Amino acid sequence: MAAVEEAEAATSCGRMMREAEGWLLRGLLLCALAAGAGWCNSVERKIYIPLNRTATCVRLLNATHQVGCQSSLNGDTGVIHVVEKKSDLDWVLKDGPHSPYMVLLGGHLFTGDVMQQLKGSSRISGLAVAISKPSPHAGFSPGLRCPNDGFGVYNSSYGPEYAHCKVTVWNPLGNGLSYMDFGFPIFLLQDENETEVIKKCYQSYNLPANGSDPEYPLCAMQLSSHMHAVTSTVTCMRRSAIQSTFSLNPEVVCDPLKDFNVWSTVKPINASEKLDPDSVVIASSRMDSHSFFWNVAPGAESAVASFVTLLAAAEAIHKIPGVESLPKNIMFVFFQGETFDYIGSSRMVYDMQNGHFPVKLENIHSFLELSQVALMNNFDLWMHTDPVSQKNPSTEQSVQNMVDTLKNSSGDTGVTMQEIGASQPLPPSSFQRFLRARQVPGVVLADHSSTFKNSYYQSIYDTSENIQMYYPEGLSPEEMLNYVTDTAKSLADVATVVARTLYQLAGGSGNASAVRADPATVTRMLYGFLIQANNPWFQAIMKSDLKAFLGDGPLQYYIAVNNPVNSTYVVQHVLANLTGTRQENVTKEQCQELNKASQLYDYSWVQGAPYPNATSPRQPYCVMSTVRFSQASSPAFELEQWGSTEYSTWTESRWKELHARIFLVASKQLEIITLIVGIAILIVSFVVTYFINAKADVLFTNPGDSGAVAY
Repeated sequence: MAAVEEAEAATSCGRMMREAEGWLLRGLLLCALAAGAGWCNSVERKIYIPLNRTATCVRLLNATHQVGCQSSLNGDTGVIHVVEKKSDLDWVLKDGPHSPYMVLLGGHLFTGDVMQQLKGSSRISGLAVAISKPSPHAGFSPGLRCPNDGFGVYNSSYGPEYAHCKVTVWNPLGNGLSYMDFGFPIFLLQDENETEVIKKCYQSYNLPANGSDPEYPLCAMQLSSHMHAVTSTVTCMRRSAIQSTFSLNPEVVCDPLKDFNVWSTVKPINASEKLDPDSVVIASSRMDSHSFFWNVAPGAESAVASFVTLLAAAEAIHKIPGVESLPKNIMFVFFQGETFDYIGSSRMVYDMQNGHFPVKLENIHSFLELSQVALMNNFDLWMHTDPVSQKNPSTEQSVQNMVDTLKNSSGDTGVTMQEIGASQPLPPSSFQRFLRARQVPGVVLADHSSTFKNSYYQSIYDTSENIQMYYPEGLSPEEMLNYVTDTAKSLADVATVVARTLYQLAGGSGNASAVRADPATVTRMLYGFLIQANNPWFQAIMKSDLKAFLGDGPLQYYIAVNNPVNSTYVVQHVLANLTGTRQENVTKEQCQELNKASQLYDYSWVQGAPYPNATSPRQPYCVMSTVRFSQASSPAFELEQWGSTEYSTWTESRWKELHARIFLVASKQLEIITLIVGIAILIVSFVVTYFINAKADVLFTNPGDSGAVAY
């Protein structure tokens, strides 16, 4: 059956291409002469085959540079050439007679070396990248070798010997593609069927035969991704500001990357309440990731595993009897935008310094951060600390107390806590932004002692497979949601260590070994965040007006400019569900009124699960929690310091449309002939119309009108 379907697909593709060949030569003329837009749309459908499941490389800007890709104003077009091995590049770079070319590049060849070759050629008009399956064995990271360089704690005045990754190159596989500027469009093909259609079109029309060059018509592709912003954030923000000042219809050309941090506390905090010094223990992780392509950021190891672990630890903490009576408060923070020079953490520090956040820097007792934690080797979890701040004896003692507590908390979990030598600096982490403002005792937990174990850092391949999430064959979606994977068990153990440590750091004197994270909760979160967000559990805990944010398939973790993004809303509601309290006998209206009146808690009316043995209606209920949003936008835009070197300055260019399509293109000579014939027909039609109009009284006069009527 599969073979028959494939043959039918090939036949259909060939038939569509043959039709397109004929239509291309006369489509525009027919469209011009036909009345109404419907006929033109029909012509377009016969000429073009749209590629609907693609992702685009877009332009991003910071204080000094522009990075990413763009097309010309009306899109770029080229003859398709499939490159599946390096030797195929010779055709598009030197030998092929029909340049410019649109290259269909195999995912395994999407490397720094190949891209540098293509970038330097005027014979390339664009690039379509096919996803490599399986993921490239050697790894692939389009990020930087030294992530967030220049915006952490280490600089010329603080630990200069550690600045710019002088001691440890954290991401040795980073080829920096995401931070290069390409003058042609680059699209990712996300549908294998569409990739096959392109290849069959290429094989039918473009493949050289018997040593001779292919003849027209040829299969071509058009990629459109024109970007409005250029040069840098300073330039684009200035232009937008001028437009807003002097134009009635201002055209904004770029937008700052921004979203919201998600945070909560064990004990509710009043915004006007004055907290005691060293009274809050912070536990954090990041929520965002990135890849070369816009809004394709699966982030399994770089983000999801860590915030899922922290969510599980938060649930375990809230289940402890009498936890609200702890001497110190525990604050859980999920930072957004950390990939782009610590947007979320730098904004929280800025707000703490300027009195715009309930917790101040002096209130922080200690800081525990979860970095990449899913790829532990022999269940070793490494405790990274800052060697510079530990030169202060008081800070050193506090940090050592945290390390000892972590070690003691790992009993019966299977996790082994490992210390790092004093000569090792902190890895890229949100904690560094807090250290820039105050010497806070802190530890960053990671599955690596030095360089990242994540071979797909900030790439499209950092998926559930990267953290070894495997399910038995034949499971239904409901069974997969509840199947406890080995990865879930491992991360639940890490969450247990974190929860026990936080409990003791907050002054808990009870039996910490009784605190344990739930692997079932962890596995459901991993399934929801990495495989299928639109599942029964996530549906039940979301507000009804936000259910569309679950989408179809896994969530993506790019910060974007339209906020909050899907993942932020989902993390907010998962945290509220795991740490909040269900309010009994409360109506929707009462829940909304409670939310308006309360300064301590957030009240959310969520969908709830369906009634048993029925598809509807659901059983909605009210959840009371301490979960809040805080701004995750760079202070540089608050201060209008668009060229700042202190804060992130990343912006995203605006664009009109992003689309890709393939079609058959005729030779230039035939196109010119067709144009001339069309113009000639148009002129003849004008002349004929003029003479017909001039002689209308003769041509269209009724003969009976000129004679007398006889009776």
